[in-house]
Amino acid sequence: MTASPINSNALAADGRSLNALKLQAGQNTPASIKEAARQFESLFMRELIKSMREATLKSGMLESPGGDLGQDMLDQQLAVQMSGMPGGLSELIARQLSQQMAPQQAAPVPLAQRQTRPTAELAVPVPLAQHQTRPTAELAASLPRPAANQAEFVARHSAAAAQVERTSGIPSGFMLGQAGHETGWGKHQIKMPGGSNSFNLFGIKAGAGWSGKVAEVTTTEFVNGAPQKMVAKFRAYASFEESFKDYARLITRSPRYAQVSQQTGSVQAFASSLQRAGYATDPDYAAKLSRAINQTLQLQRAQA
Repeated sequence: MTASPINSNALAADGRSLNALKLQAGQNTPASIKEAARQFESLFMRELIKSMREATLKSGMLESPGGDLGQDMLDQQLAVQMSGMPGGLSELIARQLSQQMAPQQAAPVPLAQRQTRPTAELAVPVPLAQHQTRPTAELAASLPRPAANQAEFVARHSAAAAQVERTSGIPSGFMLGQAGHETGWGKHQIKMPGGSNSFNLFGIKAGAGWSGKVAEVTTTEFVNGAPQKMVAKFRAYASFEESFKDYARLITRSPRYAQVSQQTGSVQAFASSLQRAGYATDPDYAAKLSRAINQTLQLQRAQA
């Protein structure tokens, strides 16, 4: 008796889908292996989306058990739709399963030679934007297509960000996205009194403990939710590379941002942690930063 194929819109968390998946797995065919890998990615994506929802700040005014149930059902469908994409996690899992189920064949190729993404990227839950090649209408609305100046900015600073990622553990896409947001993707960089560049990509201010050069400029701060213009002092560096390094030191060593460096598995959680720690006074900073980081992750995937 041939097992019935699993509905492409079903998730293995459903009892009937799980039983069908077990029957297919016993056949040890390429199709069954591919489906098992896709279902694993779907479950992974569902948990990832769930963690992102939990990290999102809520007012509590519109929440209800019925709304939570509807949101969970929508998240389940999003997880199914975003799984099985070309170049996704399911392809890697399917290759590994095929090699483990065929010991009589040649020795498996080492993981480092057959994976489609760097090891560091697999060690951390992959951000949502890196999983999808064709976002749903709802997700596409929040991820506008990156502009040419954004692509140029990311390409220009990728090497410095990648080097700091290796020493700090902060994803390069997160740093590039924040640098792009803070500088308007390079259009509004902080200048020294003589007009030279301060190389400050992250808008880090010069507090009492800063002994380096300083750039004093007019900036917009939010006081009680209202924007106000005021003069502030910002740190100045000798190069963009120094800016990335100083940002990483601030995030990983300052007690104020102790929780931020633990949230690199989720774009929304990372951005929300920065806002809660008081990195910026803009009440919408987390949402704006999340969009910038997700756009950067899209660009990194396109440029890879």
